[in-house]
Amino acid sequence: MKRRTRRGGTSRLRTLLALAIIAGSLALALTTPIRLGLDLRGGTQIVLETRSTPTAPAGREATDRTLEVLRGRIDALGLAEPTLVRSGDHRIIVELPGVQDPKRAADVLGRTAQLTVHEVLGTAADPSTTDAPRAGPGAESVLPDDSGQFLRLKAAGLTGTDVKGAAARFDRQGGDGWHITIDFTDQGGDGWMQATAAAACHGDGDPRRRIAIVLDDRIISSPQVGPAVSCAAGISGGSTRITGAFGESEARDLALLISGGALPVPVETIEQRTIGAGLGDAAIRAAALAAAIGSALTALFVIAVYRLMGLLATIALAGYGLISYAALAALDATLTLPGLAGFVLTIGMAVDANILVFERAREDYAARSRPSPRAALTAGFRGAMSAVADSNITTLIAAGLLFTFASGPVRGFGITLGIGVLASMISALLITRVLAEYATNRRCVHRRPRITGIAGTGWVRDRLLRRSPHLMRRPRRWLAASAVLLVLSASGILVRGLDFGIEFTGGRLIAYGTSRPVDPDLARTALADAGFPRALVQSSGATELAVRSENLTDGEAATVASTIGRLGGETEVIRDELIGPTLGEELRRNAIVALCLALGAQLVYLAMRFRWMFATAAVGALAHDVLILIGVFAWLGKPVDGVFLAALLTVIGYSVNDSVVLFDRVRELLASDRTGSPSRLTNRAILQTLPRTVNTGTGAALVLLSLALLTDGSLTDFALALLIGLAVGTYSSVFIAAPLTVELGPSEKTRRSPRPRRGSRS
Repeated sequence: MKRRTRRGGTSRLRTLLALAIIAGSLALALTTPIRLGLDLRGGTQIVLETRSTPTAPAGREATDRTLEVLRGRIDALGLAEPTLVRSGDHRIIVELPGVQDPKRAADVLGRTAQLTVHEVLGTAADPSTTDAPRAGPGAESVLPDDSGQFLRLKAAGLTGTDVKGAAARFDRQGGDGWHITIDFTDQGGDGWMQATAAAACHGDGDPRRRIAIVLDDRIISSPQVGPAVSCAAGISGGSTRITGAFGESEARDLALLISGGALPVPVETIEQRTIGAGLGDAAIRAAALAAAIGSALTALFVIAVYRLMGLLATIALAGYGLISYAALAALDATLTLPGLAGFVLTIGMAVDANILVFERAREDYAARSRPSPRAALTAGFRGAMSAVADSNITTLIAAGLLFTFASGPVRGFGITLGIGVLASMISALLITRVLAEYATNRRCVHRRPRITGIAGTGWVRDRLLRRSPHLMRRPRRWLAASAVLLVLSASGILVRGLDFGIEFTGGRLIAYGTSRPVDPDLARTALADAGFPRALVQSSGATELAVRSENLTDGEAATVASTIGRLGGETEVIRDELIGPTLGEELRRNAIVALCLALGAQLVYLAMRFRWMFATAAVGALAHDVLILIGVFAWLGKPVDGVFLAALLTVIGYSVNDSVVLFDRVRELLASDRTGSPSRLTNRAILQTLPRTVNTGTGAALVLLSLALLTDGSLTDFALALLIGLAVGTYSSVFIAAPLTVELGPSEKTRRSPRPRRGSRS
């Protein structure tokens, strides 16, 4: 009686916890919107890196001060919802939604805006032919004015710190057109009066009567002090006007640069991405359609296999989606294109824990003399707990590595993947359990246990039990066959080489949308004739063409666009990415580090949870899967970029999932039968877990096929990589990890020999 009361109390507690999580998630989903990345809503992302100078080191403090200056400049530009964040000690990530022409924004952000005011000492010769200094606030300098005449300037009498504000105005009456009005501080006003007073002492037409206003080592204005200003009197009032042949945009930009102040340290643009809003809308529609179709197919498959329990798991799957969405909103995470793909992907992963539980419940139901759906279900949750925990932790390790070592959209994928794994565990182990326990307590279910879906063994298990194949009779044959497959696939790396994406090589990639299809070979030839023989051209769709080059200026990009336009008709830039060479090298290095750490982390975790032979076998299977996938992409000529890295680390998690489930069963059988043949016990474990592997793989494959068939570009390659990884990972867990376990484990003779009794003589 007490046991039943305790069990009822635990069940009520689970129910209350599930309701609280659903209610909280629903409240968050209704009140907190998810922030979309620029690759989904369109706009420009610029990554700036601060550089040290002899007088100012570029550390965390300098980067923070630089960020505040940049924030003021962006606010003055009037852009909607800009985002500025510091990344590490030297980088600033700027996101500008809706900005499709980033040149102006990049020019404004990248300029140091060092304003100085100088008295003119006279004319000078070209400094390139002399040893005269070009510029310097604390020393004399030589700079050209707007007419090209070189002026010798006195050390700066005023700097940007003496400026209180600046504004761009249009003079309709005086005929000056667009000009900039500068207001000085009290101290700056005194300095301005002294400078103009000294200049007024020289005659009309004398270059020494001019005042030079310099911005970033360039004279932007050098007006002559008017005749009304008397010697030693100067101009009072604390303000002045900069005139010149300014357009509206240039005048406004100069005004905000002057009023915003100088950057503490120089900055360099190391990455720049521009995504068209139309491309983001298309990606959202395609991914949403893939999610809907993939989820529907997965739900129908699970219901067909597990009946009532499958229906309840589908309902819990909706809860999983709600929890994932609410978690993204609560963490203020940015949903990117790979992140959206990760969200679709985890739909297939979310049913894995349910399938593990249901298959365990089927085994328990078949083994009982007086079977009960409720008791079998409880045993299923208890028996599957260790495998669910271990398999999901290994995927979390991959997600954590993505978050730590990746950047940009791929890092967003790591966040989405991690949230999806945690949400899937809550969905399967809490929500599904509450629904299943409620259903199995109904009398109609007791009278008709077969509707639960766990009262039968299933067609996969039935056929395996009838045939009972001994797959581990000759494990070395499987290892030899796998070695041949590995050599054939990995040889693509040596024969074809790897087509590293722009993230890893640096350079510029521009994707164009054309009104009619363009043959890549023709485009490649036309670009070579236009002066770009090393440009790489790839077709990413029927009317989409991507051009990649190591160095491509804005002027050269215009030439490329006109060349593509002659072939494809009306042309539109739908994506523009610029990666600096230092950043590309860093990302490539981080990718290698992430892969090595992934394998090492898997080895350490599995060695802690299992025996060393299991850990070694699992990592061996992982290395096999990684090389196979990279080799296949090399043979296919597919790009190895950041999205591929996300897929590769996901495949690592997939592969370990299958191996962990198998090893969990092998460990259980070894503990219950200490004298049995290792090959036969491993074979039994394979046959017992194969139904779960088939059903889980089918559910994930349905989602991935939807993603591959209904999306374009990088998402298609992403889904293709995961489909290959899913197939290879399923194969390697059975035909590599299992044979390696048999070969590395104790021999059958050793296990069958009885242990000597304590105190017995040899």
